[in-house]
Amino acid sequence: MPADLRVSSSDSTVAVGLAYAGPDMLSLARWCASHGWPVHPLAPGKKIPAANCTACRKPGHDHRTCSCRGEGRWCHGFHAATLDMHRIHQWWGPRPQMGVAVACGPAELVVIDIDAHASQTPDRNRLLPGIAIAEDIDVSAVTTGFHTLAVLAALRGQISPADDTTTLRVRTPSGGMHVWYRNTDGRRWQCSSGSSKTRALAWEVDVRADGGYIIAPGTLTDAGIYLPIGTTRTPAPLPAWLAQELQRTHHLPAAHVTASRPVPARARQAVAAARQGGDPVVATLATVLTEVADCVGSTEGTGFSEKLNRAAYTLGGLVAGGYLAENDAQDALMQTARHARPGQERKAEAIIRNGMTAGARRPLHPGSRP
Repeated sequence: MPADLRVSSSDSTVAVGLAYAGPDMLSLARWCASHGWPVHPLAPGKKIPAANCTACRKPGHDHRTCSCRGEGRWCHGFHAATLDMHRIHQWWGPRPQMGVAVACGPAELVVIDIDAHASQTPDRNRLLPGIAIAEDIDVSAVTTGFHTLAVLAALRGQISPADDTTTLRVRTPSGGMHVWYRNTDGRRWQCSSGSSKTRALAWEVDVRADGGYIIAPGTLTDAGIYLPIGTTRTPAPLPAWLAQELQRTHHLPAAHVTASRPVPARARQAVAAARQGGDPVVATLATVLTEVADCVGSTEGTGFSEKLNRAAYTLGGLVAGGYLAENDAQDALMQTARHARPGQERKAEAIIRNGMTAGARRPLHPGSRP
């Protein structure tokens, strides 16, 4: 670890500034790469990636077909991030004024970016997306991301990530904080902005993950230093409760119909337990249940209710035709619905009940669809 990263949070701002009078960004980039975190340069003194070459700045240029990365250039920001020590020396050796950023996706990092800028409190429904706040609760004092994240953590009976001493935390020049965690389960968590109306963990709290980058601790910009806090210098695994909140707030990629996902184990067992199974029945079940299971990862835009209703209608027809036990059909449907929409059991039960009742009026043969 670079010696400068050992500066503790108790040191004064003046002392820290003196310690970084001649920042060694090459050592910092090497230190990040040694942890398996691909790095790319930032423009000197700035928070943005170093500029692309002239060809890459042309309108319509596509980084996916660009040859610059293979030729050793840093064009396209985090897309060019590397662990190659030789290339790191080529980039930062003659340009020590460039800052260091880490590409979160390849580094398997999820960073909670907490904003400290005091802002006017928005509509209470935007403070904690998906969590209702009663009208009689005064939220006027909630003005920063530290506040909203603390409330979310308290609701879940957890400590706020801002107070998590087991992981790397970095104070930003504006007084905010970056809380670094390791992604350990292979899921591709997505970036978000705390002001977004479609994907947000909490107001004034951003998420840096796949498709984004984070400024390395120890980087000096015109606004100040990104200062590590305390003594912990490595990210802890992403806490389970926080992963659940990220999933609840749409931080996983939307499911695609063409990318089939396996039906949950208990649903497969229910299918296998069908009284008069056989391959045609199993094939029909797999088709309709997988369509429902594919809705996991997004709470809107996937047609979940329609797909569940169609599956219930089909299974109701198979039950009426004598090819499937009613209890087995209901169990398979409910297990798959829970997998796709945890916490919406009551809604799923109503859809299944109505769909199976309608389907029972039209007995089906194995392999047929309504």
